[in-house]
Amino acid sequence: MGPYVWLFLVFLLLLLLLLGRVLRGAGGPPSPFAADARRPPAPLVTDKAVRRTVIKAVFSADKVPEKLDAIVVGSGIGGLAAAALLAKVGKRVLVLEQHGKLGGCCHTFTEKGFEFDTGIHYIGQIQEGSIMRFVVDQLTEGQLEWARLPAAYDAVVFGEPGGGRTYRIYSGKKDYFRRLKEQFPGEEAAIDEFERLLKSVGRGSVLLVILKMIPRALATFLCRWGLLPWLSPFCRMASRSLKEVVDGLTPNRELRAVFSYIFPTYGVVPSQASFSMHSILVNHFLGGAWYPKGGAGEIAFHTIPVIRKAGGNVLGKAPVERILLDSHGKACGVSVKKGQDLVNIFAPVIISDAGIFNTYERLLPAEARALPEIQSQLRMVAHGEGGLTIFVGLNGSREELGLEPTNYFMYLENNLDEIMNRYLASSREEAAKNIPFLFVTCPSTKDPTWEMRHPGKSTLVVVTFAKYEWFEEWKDKQVKKRGDDYEELKATFVDTIMQTVFKLYPRIEDRIEYISGATPLTNQHYIASPKGEMYGVNHSIARLQAEAIATMRARTAVPNLYLTGQDVCLGGFMGALQGALVCASTVLKRNLYLDVLWLKNRTWATNAKKGD
Repeated sequence: MGPYVWLFLVFLLLLLLLLGRVLRGAGGPPSPFAADARRPPAPLVTDKAVRRTVIKAVFSADKVPEKLDAIVVGSGIGGLAAAALLAKVGKRVLVLEQHGKLGGCCHTFTEKGFEFDTGIHYIGQIQEGSIMRFVVDQLTEGQLEWARLPAAYDAVVFGEPGGGRTYRIYSGKKDYFRRLKEQFPGEEAAIDEFERLLKSVGRGSVLLVILKMIPRALATFLCRWGLLPWLSPFCRMASRSLKEVVDGLTPNRELRAVFSYIFPTYGVVPSQASFSMHSILVNHFLGGAWYPKGGAGEIAFHTIPVIRKAGGNVLGKAPVERILLDSHGKACGVSVKKGQDLVNIFAPVIISDAGIFNTYERLLPAEARALPEIQSQLRMVAHGEGGLTIFVGLNGSREELGLEPTNYFMYLENNLDEIMNRYLASSREEAAKNIPFLFVTCPSTKDPTWEMRHPGKSTLVVVTFAKYEWFEEWKDKQVKKRGDDYEELKATFVDTIMQTVFKLYPRIEDRIEYISGATPLTNQHYIASPKGEMYGVNHSIARLQAEAIATMRARTAVPNLYLTGQDVCLGGFMGALQGALVCASTVLKRNLYLDVLWLKNRTWATNAKKGD
């Protein structure tokens, strides 16, 4: 490790200590991580009536607690985690969700007896002993359990399944790279350099949090000082595209594509993706991949009681029409649509998990939207790419159908940028003929409780990209009543995609009992994505620049209004959870990262003494 890296690490340590002093006041509120909240996991709750009382509570004015301390708009993990952190210091928080099912992209739905996840396919960095596992355990009081996926958690296919080339991706900080070398003999030097870059960049990813939590003036000074790219590999590589970096590692196009294969999980093609963004995802899964026991719905099911225990509530079918401002321009409440009426609810703190575009362009009044800081933030971001998902219910067990817990990333060819750009530039009439990529996953094979809960049934989910503009003409039509033309267009995608999936899993073709396609309009309706995007704002190179990181923070230009979730930090479950930690730290004026580290270390030391 060179002297400049050591200098930079010392610099980060000093920043963290400063951050601890800035956000930890002796007279401030207590920490959500003051004591270990974990308890032995209770048996899995399968009673539908009991589960409905937690995850399908419907809004009405009489269910709103009195003397609220905060209101959270949106019940994704960013909203629920922020609310739970405030609840753990005694705050009375109301979470409002426009959809009838709570949990955002963590919610599940059931059709014809088949249970489907909507957004959680697998999560990394959740191994026992990890800091983020400890955070999740505190937020759910240890009730959320996890099942580890096989060592070969992903597979990359180029060409037709069965006739193309398949490469397996293995977990493990050594095995990931060792197995790549076995599959690409003669490419050891390129793989070693890829590993070195990943480790070097990964060490600096803490800047994502630091730049959002230190005082804005200090963050601006550091960004304009110009030393961050010089001192930090993370900042330096943030300006280089994934394609540029891997093209420089090897002339082997197949290996370049394998290095880049996971880019759909943040939604930006390699030529537009920051290498630092990509390194975060690869490092995220090096330790393995996990899936919630009992399905993704368990996340909300075990977080909501923590909020209610403190006197708060989480309610669905509560679309927030606008954020209310007082005569001084401060956020003071929200207006919720109930039938034909509007119900105004007031609190001294308003937190939005609705995403930056919904929050600023739809919920804020024009005078607040026009604030220079808000306009500056909006100019820094763009809408992410839309997604198309197919949900398949199958008659038969995983053994009967030959299904696997491994996730498949299937590409027509190994020139990833070319095939993706050609597809996204297509007209909607031509697009279904040029689908370049499919993500195929079997949730029912990952959950060890599945067979007990749904014997003799299996599920399959397929995801790809789709332009919002291809379906935009039906955006004002009622869901499930958009007409024959819409259904026919959707069917062209579904039919084409399933012909490829049948080649991967041939035994399923005659065992389908339920199949449904969800377009960007589906995302827009159920999770309020403005353009049907899967991961919030675009994760391009611009988003990973130091100034953009420092600018997109929890505190907004509107006093008492805060942002949480994936648009604050990064997309995905862990990105949204980080956004919640940053948000709650800002609201509570505490460094919750230091708080949770101290609790984890104290708990570890106590357990070690007991073991002695």
